[in-house]
Amino acid sequence: MKRLFRRKNIQAMQAEAQSSQHLRRALGPANLVMLGIGAIIGTGIFVLTGTVAAKHAGPAVVLSFVLAGVAAVFAAFCYSEFASLVPMSGSAYAYGYATLGEFFAWIIGWDLVLEYAVGAVTVAIGWSGYVVSFLKDVGIHLPPQLTAATGHMVTLADGSTAVAWFNLPAVLIVAVVTTLLVVGIRESAGFNNAIVAIKLAVIMLFIFGAIWAVNPANYSPFIPEYESPRHFGWSGVFAGAQIVFFAYIGFDAVSTAAQEARNPQRDMPIGIIGSLVICTVLYLLVSGIATGVVPYKQLNVSDPIALVADRAGLGWMATLIKVGAIAGLSSVILVMLYGQSRVFWAMANDGLLPPFVNKVHPRFRTPWLTSIVTGVCVAFFAAVLTVSEAGELCSIGTLLAFVIVSVGIVVLRIREPHLPRAFKCPAVWFVGPMGALTAGTLMAFSSPTTWMRLLIWLAIGLVIYFTYSRHRSKLAHGQQPDATTPAP
Repeated sequence: MKRLFRRKNIQAMQAEAQSSQHLRRALGPANLVMLGIGAIIGTGIFVLTGTVAAKHAGPAVVLSFVLAGVAAVFAAFCYSEFASLVPMSGSAYAYGYATLGEFFAWIIGWDLVLEYAVGAVTVAIGWSGYVVSFLKDVGIHLPPQLTAATGHMVTLADGSTAVAWFNLPAVLIVAVVTTLLVVGIRESAGFNNAIVAIKLAVIMLFIFGAIWAVNPANYSPFIPEYESPRHFGWSGVFAGAQIVFFAYIGFDAVSTAAQEARNPQRDMPIGIIGSLVICTVLYLLVSGIATGVVPYKQLNVSDPIALVADRAGLGWMATLIKVGAIAGLSSVILVMLYGQSRVFWAMANDGLLPPFVNKVHPRFRTPWLTSIVTGVCVAFFAAVLTVSEAGELCSIGTLLAFVIVSVGIVVLRIREPHLPRAFKCPAVWFVGPMGALTAGTLMAFSSPTTWMRLLIWLAIGLVIYFTYSRHRSKLAHGQQPDATTPAP
């Protein structure tokens, strides 16, 4: 039993991070903030705002974003202290290994794999929908059989129906992003910065253009009367918060870039907290404007922000908004795939996954095999699944990670109170427990099906851990994982 909770030495992890030459340190604070915005601003604004308002919270979708944002802020402070103290690629996995032990580290690492993979699948499917709609606007019509999940019925141009083969646009965007990640982090960051700038410009145009069309009558009732569990009333607001939490996972992805940051002790807290604050403000503004311009029951469409722009007399912006959505979702896919490949790399470096997983490309200095395997798996599921089949799993996986990190930061303060910390979580004895409590509360509002899928995934992970990882772990053989060997 004691071996299940063996922990990595903090000082050894710090030395490992400083001496490692495997991954290229190319990211500054601006890159990290943009990386976070790249993941946070996407599905939450362009799709979930309308869905949650129409089906769960009504105009109180603003409160759903506030609740999710509060949980995210608590976790962000905990992440920031960990990221500056233990600047490793594994994110919450590495933090769990240092504080709660190997067993919890495995659980959170396996959970992060699910979080990032399902997140990338979900967003790739959403990206496909916006691309198909945009191409129709410019007179290009893709065969419907190549734009939907395998086996689903689609409507053809002549009005007849057919069975979809697979979602080709979703496969293509995953292939492009995977190639960028293999080529190198500097090139990926440049691509991300460009498309983040595009989508921020589009969002600001929408805010300043549509705010004048807000009708205060649309805010009444602000919290629609309760209909059933998770549908309106306060239970709908909390259910909406659990769903939109998917939109806040970007700062978690920032922490996976710690070993590619030029000055992680200073820059990681800036990237994590900066991106979260900027995006939370934008979410509140956009969701408030959307429900003020269009009655909430009419927002359950695939492109709610384009609908709002049209109702606000900004019809000329509809196509532009679709361009912004395509750019926004592209950057989310990039950060999701980036985060998962880095978590895989960190777990393999600790001996918990086979050695081939952490091979680094001799020229690009990226974990290329991991990136390719991740990309192939995500492309496959993006081709055959629907958004509804992938959605809530990402939120519950993120929330579980936040619970463990929030508990871990308190444990570390008790065990290692004198460690030099470049960034200290403020009021840690309040923030840590509240981070775990708020994230756990939102988890409780997940659907039974989502819980079942999470438990099945964790059960698979436990089988792998007890049959392979526990015996192959470097700590099991008395080794502190060493990343100082030159890359192959």
